[in-house]
Amino acid sequence: MLRLFKNNTPFTVIILFIFAILVKLKVLIHPSVPLPEPGHFIYNYILRALFFFFHNNAFSYTLLAIILLFAQSLYVNNITVRHKLFPKNTYIASFVYLLITSIYSRFNFFNETIIINWLLLGALDIMFGFSKTTQPRKLIYNAALLLSVVALFQFTMLAWFLLLVVGMVLFRSFNMGEWSVAILGYVTPLYFIVSILFLLDKLYFLGQWPRYGFSVVPLTTSPLFFIITLCGLVILLFSGIFAMRKNVSMSNIYVRRDWAAISLYLIISIAVAFGTEKTVTSAWLVTLPPLSIMVSHALSFEKNKRFSNFIFYFSIVFLVFCLLVNK
Repeated sequence: MLRLFKNNTPFTVIILFIFAILVKLKVLIHPSVPLPEPGHFIYNYILRALFFFFHNNAFSYTLLAIILLFAQSLYVNNITVRHKLFPKNTYIASFVYLLITSIYSRFNFFNETIIINWLLLGALDIMFGFSKTTQPRKLIYNAALLLSVVALFQFTMLAWFLLLVVGMVLFRSFNMGEWSVAILGYVTPLYFIVSILFLLDKLYFLGQWPRYGFSVVPLTTSPLFFIITLCGLVILLFSGIFAMRKNVSMSNIYVRRDWAAISLYLIISIAVAFGTEKTVTSAWLVTLPPLSIMVSHALSFEKNKRFSNFIFYFSIVFLVFCLLVNK
């Protein structure tokens, strides 16, 4: 069964879409209308725009979220293929992302974090090209701009500036002009949003922007099930790290730097999720793109197919458990 997702053909995309519908059928049957988040003024304006089209049709919002997650899974996979993060081109990363995002139903309703993940993946994709272009300043500006927009959605996302700094250190030799461009790109969205709010006489929104807290999303209704769910994710992560050490050791220096950036991406996302206020129930969704990429190593581990098959069937059993238990 794992072979279905190791094929690099358009037919595999159809299988992935069917898989996405099946694992997310529960939320389609019980859809939900997204609610505004206090202090998240940009996201609330997006909800107002969507209300013009969907009104209070919960199914439309949920279907849009699933389509966005499916497209996001393909983009995650596309990043791994274009930047040669794995020895072979497969759809494993897309499969893992769809699987892990299905462990908690709130991840699959329309939420702010889905939009944030698009911006973060776009910035990461651009940063991977820093060392492979003749126009680095253009890419640096674009990556910085995307990470700045992320911070406008949610105050704790300011931590992603650290990813930009590390990306500049990993992928570029020191150049004061390029660092100036990075700072300019990061400041630009902040400048424009302040100017727009000033013209609209809504500068008080900025006072609502600094919101943070301590968030540990209750993935299940029982502490026992929460522990089991957490253990399942930890097993998948460490199996991916184990396989990654074997695969990355044979890669070139550029791929190793990419994996260093992905590892930092995961660390920052965990810190950001912890620091997000409890009202944002989808906060931990931000950790799933880098987690999915790392876990994909375990399923694409060619040196030990028994190991990769075991992790595959373990992940399926883990998913079924979560679908039956998690609310």
